[in-house]
Amino acid sequence: MTQFFLEYIESFGIGPAQSRIVLTGLMIVTAGILVVIAEVMTRNFLLKAVSAFAHKTKTKLDDLLLQHSVFQWLAHLIPPVLLYNLAVPVLQFYPESIGIIQSLVTIYLTVIVIVLSLSALDALQCYFSTHPIAGKMPLKSFIQVLKTVIFTIGSVIVVAKLLGKSPVVFFSGIGAFTAVIILIFKDSILGFVAGIQLSTNNLVQVGDWIEMPKYGADGDVIDISLVTVSVQNWDKTISTIPAYALISEGFKNWRGMSDAGGRRITRSINIDMQSVRFCDEEMLRELERIQLLKPYLESRRNEIDQYNAMHDVDTAMPVNGRRLTNLGTFRAYLVAYLRNHPKINPEMTFLIRHLQPTEHGIPVQIYVFSNDIVWANYEAIQADIMDHVLSILPYFGLRVFQAPSGGDIAAVGELLARGQEAS
Repeated sequence: MTQFFLEYIESFGIGPAQSRIVLTGLMIVTAGILVVIAEVMTRNFLLKAVSAFAHKTKTKLDDLLLQHSVFQWLAHLIPPVLLYNLAVPVLQFYPESIGIIQSLVTIYLTVIVIVLSLSALDALQCYFSTHPIAGKMPLKSFIQVLKTVIFTIGSVIVVAKLLGKSPVVFFSGIGAFTAVIILIFKDSILGFVAGIQLSTNNLVQVGDWIEMPKYGADGDVIDISLVTVSVQNWDKTISTIPAYALISEGFKNWRGMSDAGGRRITRSINIDMQSVRFCDEEMLRELERIQLLKPYLESRRNEIDQYNAMHDVDTAMPVNGRRLTNLGTFRAYLVAYLRNHPKINPEMTFLIRHLQPTEHGIPVQIYVFSNDIVWANYEAIQADIMDHVLSILPYFGLRVFQAPSGGDIAAVGELLARGQEAS
């Protein structure tokens, strides 16, 4: 075919050398027209058809691929691929130019592939950001690592083509610069390894409430990237923590509380030990009017009366036998009150106990779990409980221990002054 066209051109009186130039020029023009036609066909027909199809489908992925120009960059691949293959027949009379043209086309193709790959990864990141897997794995970290690898490989190929060397030579030489690469990408490498550990062991997820006082972090995890973990604190500030610091230094994750469906309430009331005493009949009759306490008192009084009668106890002396105390009855009331509280989880740890007495009285500790883990609701629940507990103490003849204040000292001074005046 080529010889036929050469002979046809020479029939116009053009010499062999000039005929090759003319034929090469004609083939270059023809190749250019074919490339332009391919570009126009791809943009005006293929891309429009793909866009129309993407808008009609229910899946969100094709819309994201379209939004991040993935299909547009795919269309850009067709003209250079066509040009690469046409270089051999078009420049057959100038073989030394074929390698140059194909190298330039290869560089252009490599750049397009890099941009195409990065756009596709961005689309995948957006797609999986709302997927349940995004909360369990640091997808952003993995995607950033893939972007780094793709960009590095593409850059090596481009430089190799520009210098006329094989990319294999550059890749084999990377081993000699491993130490430098590790130093430059130290945070990325540590962050990537930490990201794998965090995801493999399921240590932290987006949405977890974590505490790390060293970095001023106390709030919800909003982002896990290749190098950092971002935490939105309760005061709406953002703390940025190196990903590897979570592994190397440790942190507190409140996810277990959320999964368990309960949040711990631990509050202690210091009772003045001088107010602790046996319950007399008048106090017991008064306490039996408390509905939550009545079943306990009836049961305990019957049990104590039977015990004392069985052992022929002299009840005239309070220390003989068994008796109810106001502090023990108070603890029984707290158990009944909290067992019947609609906001307390009865399936989790439930304790009303004494702690070691100190110079500040004997602490009665409430150790229970609320069934509402929302912070504001949780604070309201324990505040209501403490309000109630402090209000009912006088009914049991108990006093809260409280260090003397300025008002107490002033009241004592007034009493002394009145005594002196009376005398």
